[in-house]
Amino acid sequence: MAELERIADQVEDPQTSFDDIRGLVERSQKLVDECRKYLRTVRETLEDDAKDL
Repeated sequence: MAELERIADQVEDPQTSFDDIRGLVERSQKLVDECRKYLRTVRETLEDDAKDL
């Protein structure tokens, strides 16, 4: 989350070039994808654990 916040700050900075923004957007997409993967794994684990109750 902290890295995504830093990226947002950089994207909003008028000094940031378009090329840099493109790289920042790509990095943020990778971070979001990793978060989604992690959350899916956690959800699946919780669902499996609930089945055992």
